Amino acid sequence: MKKTLFRTLAKINKAILPSYTKKELDISKASKIQLAIIGWRAFVTMKSLD
Repeated sequence: MKKTLFRTLAKINKAILPSYTKKELDISKASKIQLAIIGWRAFVTMKSLD
């Protein structure tokens, strides 16, 4: 059940949140909100793969 929840969240993230790798964002110049989004997406992706 937990894995299904995170997979669903990953699909929602992909549809709603911006992809900063496609925009070639420099991490050292990213704002706090951009870093939070990157961290959230990484967290959800890792949990969905476990």
